[in-house]
Amino acid sequence: MTKGKPWTPKQEKDLHRLVEAKESLDVIACKLDKSPEAIRKKMERLGLEVVDHKGNSRTTTSLKIPEELPTVEETLKMLAGALQAAMLPGLEKVDVQRLQTVATLARAYKDIFSDYVDYRGIEAELVELRMKYEDIVKKIQNPQAN
Repeated sequence: MTKGKPWTPKQEKDLHRLVEAKESLDVIACKLDKSPEAIRKKMERLGLEVVDHKGNSRTTTSLKIPEELPTVEETLKMLAGALQAAMLPGLEKVDVQRLQTVATLARAYKDIFSDYVDYRGIEAELVELRMKYEDIVKKIQNPQAN
């Protein structure tokens, strides 16, 4: 169900043109008089690429999954960077929202990562105990082999 005003064919055409011109999400939102979220959702539906304020493009429908998980230290460094950036004067609303998102995600990641590390340790202990148990069972079943 659509929440805002429906898109006109002209707005969709303008969106395609602005994306091809590599305009940022914020600029597109301003020019089309739509919220950045509305622009993002429409771009996702159309399979268009988002260009951030630094000129980097990425598709809205795919995420790059890292080969290795960032450590808690790396995540805390990201959080510290977001904290430092948040203290800069003159931040736009979208920048503040992005920094809040980074902080929230970093905290959640740290918690989940810590649980993951704990589970990996428990799993390793279980494997070790299982091997010891199997050795004991073998000794009990075949006492002459010792």
